[in-house]
Amino acid sequence: MTRMILAIGLMIALSGPVMAQDAGQIAGVQSGQACVDCNLFQADLSYRNLPGIDVSRSRLRQANLSLATMNNATFDGADLSVANLFGARFTGASFANTNLRDAILVGSHFGGANLSGAEMSGANLSGAEMQSATGLTQNQLDTACGDRSTQLPSGLHIGSCR
Repeated sequence: MTRMILAIGLMIALSGPVMAQDAGQIAGVQSGQACVDCNLFQADLSYRNLPGIDVSRSRLRQANLSLATMNNATFDGADLSVANLFGARFTGASFANTNLRDAILVGSHFGGANLSGAEMSGANLSGAEMQSATGLTQNQLDTACGDRSTQLPSGLHIGSCR
């Protein structure tokens, strides 16, 4: 019994830090402050107007950016997996090397946005406007899904969501 208690105690002591959201960092971003390398897990940024904000390399997993306007924002290297970007505007934003795995990009506008190296596996791009986005490749789109209203750069196509 003593060995079991010691083993459990050791496992707890050696486990990594919990990656809980940081309410102070989220409040700062909600008010328009840049936050590079921040923990914005499940942050509610919906309906916000945050032009030019820099959240590079931040953890925005499961965040809600629906109907936000984040033109010219920088998301480079950020984790936006399983995030909701429904109907948001990202004109001129940079998503270079961003994790958009399983994200909802339905109806979002990416005019002139940089999507170079973005991971898009399982992302739903139905109705998204990406016609003038840069850095978007067929390989990225092959792992995502969309619909007939998804607007893509010339020569690229996307499979339907099921």
